[in-house]
Amino acid sequence: MVYTVPLIIFMDNVSGNISKQWNKHHAIYMSNANLPREMLEKEFFVCFVTSLPHAAPMELMRAMKQSISDAAMSGVVTRDCKDNEEVLLIPCRLFLAGDNPMQAEECSHAGLNCNYFCWTCDIGGTKEFKASGDGYSSLFTVSTYLNQTLTPDDVLVQFEMALKSSVMEKIKNSVSSTGIRDSASISIINTLVELGKKLRKHVAGTQAMSEADVTAALEKEFEKLLRGNTVDDTINPLLGMDGLNMHMDKPTEILHTVLLGVVKYFWGQTVFLLEKAKLMDVFQTHLHSVDTDGLNAPCLGADYICHYKGSLIRKHFKSLAQVMPFLIYDLVPSTVLNAWTIIGELVVLIWHTNILNMEAYLVSSYASVDSRSHTESFRQCYLE
Repeated sequence: MVYTVPLIIFMDNVSGNISKQWNKHHAIYMSNANLPREMLEKEFFVCFVTSLPHAAPMELMRAMKQSISDAAMSGVVTRDCKDNEEVLLIPCRLFLAGDNPMQAEECSHAGLNCNYFCWTCDIGGTKEFKASGDGYSSLFTVSTYLNQTLTPDDVLVQFEMALKSSVMEKIKNSVSSTGIRDSASISIINTLVELGKKLRKHVAGTQAMSEADVTAALEKEFEKLLRGNTVDDTINPLLGMDGLNMHMDKPTEILHTVLLGVVKYFWGQTVFLLEKAKLMDVFQTHLHSVDTDGLNAPCLGADYICHYKGSLIRKHFKSLAQVMPFLIYDLVPSTVLNAWTIIGELVVLIWHTNILNMEAYLVSSYASVDSRSHTESFRQCYLE
């Protein structure tokens, strides 16, 4: 028997080891997406892959990609304890999970500060356009999905810019306008830009280098920095990875997007209104007396939430999003109450949608052992 094993790949930066508290390093984990969800969430089924404090994220991903590709090419022979026979496992990439900054880096994207701030579609525009009525409305319409085959071309354009004069501002404008910033090769680009500025700098009493000599010196340094590799081997290894579309196969990260995003900031505004009206004590009393039977939590910790209202974490915001309309119905304006009602519905819908999409994908994944069909079927069910 031959079984396809879809892998959920997770990478993030962590800190706080025993010897050096703030020694930042990156770690990669994997999970078998064929497992039932209640088993998938258990620590035992999360497989540690690698972690290094000195390697960049894309360096770790390059090794991960090569490891999976080699295993998929030859297969992994193991024994099926249920049927008591040897089986062949073919690993494939399902999707990459992570928080928003890490997902942007894996897509060779500069993040939310760009004019085109999405690493899935080309939504966005200049600051003036997004502040206008038409521009703001366009942020909520369906846009064209990014083509990952064009992303390396934008990176190559930045390499070409680095060999020319007065390019720092041009590269910044390119990153801002396209949203493409490849962390795997940005160090080479920065080195070439700084070297070009140094070579073109005129020192009194010396003859300035011609532009042709500067370009020749930069090209020589460029070849040295490549260390015998091609430019394609230097950029993000996940771009063009078989069975994986980096701009599409990245589920929305709920924690920072919703709970530590929309819910957190609206909580801060609501607290501001309550403190301004001197109703925080009344709110704390309401929170103390709320029924928690439907929350699967023994208590909400009203004293902690109201005392450390600016330092809450995921579990607090997840619970608050569900009970806030019952706590503030007579304390805030109706517009604020209506907003919290919508937020509560949003949180529930996102959680149920993610569960249904994952289950739908796992059912469809048995239809074919082709990893590309896995990716496409997951993409379609996630969009729906």
